[in-house]
Amino acid sequence: MFELSGKRIFVAGHRGMVGSAVLRRLVAEECECLTADRSTLDLRDQAAVREWFNSNQPDAVILAAAKVGGIRANSDSPADFLHDNLAIQTNVIEGAYRSGVSKLLFLGSSCIYPKFAEQPITEDSLLTGPLEPTNEYYAIAKIAGIKLCQAYRRQHGCDFISAMPTNLYGTNDTYDLDNSHVLPALIRKAYEARQAGQNTLAVWGSGTPRREFLHADDLADALVFLLKNYSDEQHINVGSGIDLTIAELAKMVMQATGLEGNLELDTSQPDGTPRKLLDSTRIRGLGWSPRISLEHGIAQTVAEYAAGASKRK
Repeated sequence: MFELSGKRIFVAGHRGMVGSAVLRRLVAEECECLTADRSTLDLRDQAAVREWFNSNQPDAVILAAAKVGGIRANSDSPADFLHDNLAIQTNVIEGAYRSGVSKLLFLGSSCIYPKFAEQPITEDSLLTGPLEPTNEYYAIAKIAGIKLCQAYRRQHGCDFISAMPTNLYGTNDTYDLDNSHVLPALIRKAYEARQAGQNTLAVWGSGTPRREFLHADDLADALVFLLKNYSDEQHINVGSGIDLTIAELAKMVMQATGLEGNLELDTSQPDGTPRKLLDSTRIRGLGWSPRISLEHGIAQTVAEYAAGASKRK
């Protein structure tokens, strides 16, 4: 048990969807949260990161900072996705070790697993087959982060752990159609289609791939749970345990936005991995489970997006 009360916790990536959710969740833990804006600390700058750790001396770190994006962004900028993520995680993990941080939690991604991994995907499926080409460079960086945490545990005895979440959505998500993931992209397109009086929702691909989704607030709760209760070099999956097709997801978004009509499937666009469902047996066995249903989470996220869209007008 790693007590958080009275501790100084550095949340790297606090402005992102996951990092901001972690900050909200940590309010209940009576700890001091440390953050650093990009304008004051570039996590890709090794010297700056070391200086920050030496000056601030956090007790624990939740490493949620990363360069992220959807299929198009990954395809257009593979060097950026590989270089920036390798630099961020290497600098933060090394900085945490050098400054004597007691515990660090590295946040990975379910794309680390092979494209055709047996479903549901267990943690030991890592490195058992080729990756999905559309996000291969991002996945390789995340795999390196997992292995780096394991290496620091083995060589230096550091209590560094890794969590692998499924597809995420929620408050502070990215809705840029060039960089967003599938759910926020569908929410924006459905909302704008309804506002324009249209009766179709454009969907990339065939609509048949199956995906699992977890609200960022549920993930934040899981990360705090793991920081307090988990210590092992094996990374641990965090998912909802339920998947659905992209077409089914799109129809759910249409219902939440009030868009009536049909799906317009663009089969010229890539589908990505056929199915990606995590086996979250290990974390559930420790006593954690998600609380936000996909229907409720999408409805809440649509309401938040609509409120933000109104403010931008």
